[in-house]
This record gives sequence, structure tokens and C-alpha cells, in this order.
Amino acid sequence: MAARITTKMLEQALKERLDAIIQDVSGGCGNAFRCQVVSERFCNMNLLARHRLVNAALKEEINKLHAFSQEDYTPEEWSKLQQNNPTE
Repeated sequence: MAARITTKMLEQALKERLDAIIQDVSGGCGNAFRCQVVSERFCNMNLLARHRLVNAALKEEINKLHAFSQEDYTPEEWSKLQQNNPTE
């Protein structure tokens, strides 16, 4: 049986592979993740390119999950979002 993927495992993988911040907003169920990923590497990338980068970085982990969705932001976009939605 495959090891269960945890928020901590995804955080570590994203930090190592993309120098990113991850916020798990999935409720901690462990089978499905909805993540907000913030990385400088997203600068000058369109949405599809960002998704592909994250999917490639987490290929092994995503294969073990039931569902994975992502919202990808540059630090500047994330800062603006936080200013407009302080409860996020």
C-alpha cells in the first residue's frame, strides 16, 4: 500500500523543487488537496505554464492522490490578493 501523502510532504516537495509556499485549504483529509502555491518562478508564466510546472514538480505525489487542484501566484500577486481578501 502506498504511503499517504500529507500536507507536510507536499510543502517540503514544493519548497525543495520550486522554492514555493503552499497553503493546504482542503481540510486535511489527506486524499484530496486544494493548494495555493506562491513562487518567484511563476513570474512571466501564464496560468497553464504554472500548472504544468507544479504538476511536473509533484508528479509522484499527485499520482497517489484522489484529487489535486492548485491556484498559483507570484509573490506580488499573492500580496495583492491578501490585501484584497485579508481572511484568506
